[in-house]
Amino acid sequence: MEPWRDDIVEGAMLIAFDSTQQALRAEMLLEYADIEIDLFPTPKEITAGCALSIQFPPEALNDVQDIIVHEQVEIRGIFKLNEDQLYVGIDE
Repeated sequence: MEPWRDDIVEGAMLIAFDSTQQALRAEMLLEYADIEIDLFPTPKEITAGCALSIQFPPEALNDVQDIIVHEQVEIRGIFKLNEDQLYVGIDE
């Protein structure tokens, strides 16, 4: 297991991005909405153009999705950990 995986909050979800600009924009918007987030290295099993991802609690999923859609934030996808401790898209 990679050392940064120790920082994974149980049940946390992750947003991956194709650009650092969109990751930083999403960080600002989500913090402004008082959603608890952490910047996180993009896991190797997620193919994305940006090394930064945002981790957030699953109970914030609806708010996160609303902000992403309303503010037109470009994302690679939203992911959750599966039973094998690998990230999979929430629509998979």
